Amino acid sequence: MSEDQTITIEIDGKAIQATPGQMLIEVTDAAGIDIPRFCYHKKLSVSANCRMCLVEVERAPKPLPACATPVNDGMKVFTRSPVALAAQKGTMEFLLINHPLDCPICDQGGECELQDVSMGYGSDISRFVEGKRIVKDKDIGPLITTDLTRCIHCTRCVRFGAEIAGIRELGATGRGEHMTIGTYVEKSVDSELSGNIIDVCPVGSLTSKPSQFKARAWELIQRDSIAPHDSVGSNIHVHVRRNELIRVHPKDNESVNECWISDRDRFSYEGVFSEERLTTPMIKRDGEWTKASWDEALAATVEGLKKAAPDLGLLLSPGSTLEELYLARKLADGLGSQAIDSRLRQGDFRGEGPKLPWLGQSIADLERVDAALVVGSHVRKEQPLLAHRLRKAALEGAVISFLNPFEIDLNYVAQQQVTTPAGMVGELAAIAKAAGASGAFIDTAQVGEAHQRIAEQLKTAKQGTVLLGNLATAHPDFSILRMLGAAIAEVCSVTFGFLPEAANSVGAHLVGAVASDGSDARSMLEQPKQGYLLMGVDPACDFWNPGQAAKAFEEAGFVVALSAYRSDSLDAAADVLLPMGLFVETSGSFINAAGMLQTFSGAITPTGNTRPGWKILRVLGNLLELEGFDYVSSDEVLGEIRQATAERKPDNMEPAAAGDVTLSVSEGTLQRIGDVPIYALDPLVRHAASLQKTHDAITAGIYINPGEAARQGLAEGDEAVAVQDGGRARLPVIIDLNVPDDCARIPAALAGTETLGAPFGEVTLEKV
Repeated sequence: MSEDQTITIEIDGKAIQATPGQMLIEVTDAAGIDIPRFCYHKKLSVSANCRMCLVEVERAPKPLPACATPVNDGMKVFTRSPVALAAQKGTMEFLLINHPLDCPICDQGGECELQDVSMGYGSDISRFVEGKRIVKDKDIGPLITTDLTRCIHCTRCVRFGAEIAGIRELGATGRGEHMTIGTYVEKSVDSELSGNIIDVCPVGSLTSKPSQFKARAWELIQRDSIAPHDSVGSNIHVHVRRNELIRVHPKDNESVNECWISDRDRFSYEGVFSEERLTTPMIKRDGEWTKASWDEALAATVEGLKKAAPDLGLLLSPGSTLEELYLARKLADGLGSQAIDSRLRQGDFRGEGPKLPWLGQSIADLERVDAALVVGSHVRKEQPLLAHRLRKAALEGAVISFLNPFEIDLNYVAQQQVTTPAGMVGELAAIAKAAGASGAFIDTAQVGEAHQRIAEQLKTAKQGTVLLGNLATAHPDFSILRMLGAAIAEVCSVTFGFLPEAANSVGAHLVGAVASDGSDARSMLEQPKQGYLLMGVDPACDFWNPGQAAKAFEEAGFVVALSAYRSDSLDAAADVLLPMGLFVETSGSFINAAGMLQTFSGAITPTGNTRPGWKILRVLGNLLELEGFDYVSSDEVLGEIRQATAERKPDNMEPAAAGDVTLSVSEGTLQRIGDVPIYALDPLVRHAASLQKTHDAITAGIYINPGEAARQGLAEGDEAVAVQDGGRARLPVIIDLNVPDDCARIPAALAGTETLGAPFGEVTLEKV
């Protein structure tokens, strides 16, 4: 019988249609028939070890677990019969014999699956009089609290690690009631998706450490929002008590984030209440910062912008809302400036480039590809949930290939081509030549077996894709990599796309918050403007060349910063600081990598005297006497955006190659690799205390392989001075086998690296 046929089964006397091969519990869930369960989860494999879902099946000699029983045509099932209820209640009794009676102090209390099921299937009297077992708790890191005495051995957390996170960090040891869940030896749980085990745990055995003991479930108000970091746009529930953000949970959206979120999306909320929040307007007078009223600060801003216009540059965070970016574009137009950009970590703007770059496909399509070539991306750390989709494809047999300047840690089998930053163009050109393309760099490329293999896999794929990530975007020869990637996609008849860096990178292109006449972010800093408006950025961490940015702001006549935080670099750069609300303190919209527009509302009132960014820009427009700034709500701004951009569609088409296609980086020197670590992406996550204690929150350092260290006269634990573009940074030396020869990985956006130059380029090391 084919899967597209249906069969009829009878459940509790009702005829129900089902698909052959479905498990009984899937059919009952779809029909709204409740069957208790603990170990079953719709996204995990079936283990059938809790036995709570036992039901009676006609002609079966004993009750069967609904989660592991496939349906058959004509099957008769009884979920509430005396036999089924006796089996379920018996199972419940056994599950409770060792469970502690600590519901009043358990963070899971009020939303605990064990509590809910025990109310229906438990007894008010326990017949167990022996001593209960006690299990010592384990410290598995700064994000998750364990109370293993509460564990009911459902193994959801173990299966999540193996099947979804792709890392077997948790396992079970022992048998029977002596079985315990733990890590291999004493180590932390370090997956970028680890927080999801909090959600899959049906009891209070695994709970959130940052929100421990802060509120009871029934005290919380749940509000929907959109995660503000990567370009997935994960749907989230924000839980609030008395205007305090307590925790963040995933909201199911199968087409976006399924039922998962990354740890960055889950725990970054701690940054909302950082001590470094900017909570009141400030003005720099005679080199000293003083608090000011909004009227004073806005007046100073208007005066400074008028003096600078039209020689004014607007540098905006790509994580800003669509409404903020649109109003900034209108403000620039009103002041006669075309110098506006949100591509702050891009350095190569040669060529016209795609009009509206995006993923090129739906997010769900990534898990259906047969072959993929990912260029310049540590995708697990840049886009954890897009990486999860690619992993699902790999587990189904897809061949995933990577071209990167260092070897990345993956949780599935993939092909990795590792070369120096200068060698990336040649490697990609060789793949293009092997695929049958021709043109600049391609015709002279040297093709090897690995290039032939990747090209053949793409050409024979029924559904394939070529994707460029953050490292490709930051590359000094990004325009050439983009041209080569598009050429490969064209000759192989596969999808060409980008892995956009931030929550609204696609939206910024849609509303024109990118330069179109050569006044890009790099040009604005190389040829300093008279004035700058900064929004949501930190000069030390969020620019392609932070050293150059600091110099440009120092030379400017006026700089105003709309920011949620104060920092030393902002204090040095700006003349006026305007406190701007974070994503939970404003309403707005993001457009994710797949071109999906998602709106959200504020979850809490703004901290201190902060204001939503769109309101600050609206008031500035009015004070500058510009037309079209009379908005009452962000919905009005969004309505205008929809009308103005109705004809614009995502477009990855690569225009004709620009005249200047010379290489900007060459072999023969020690080259820097300046990737942005997962927990340094934006100001909010950099201020999330718990995330900054994790294994992935790496410290600034000089990461080199043993051979390169020996050539430089360095060893693990030494300190060296990295010199780049005239900037100097004293950093520890860390031996890393993943870094190729002639390269030093010096991550960007970390404290201690702000004096250096671009993420890629020549660097020299001096032993201290």
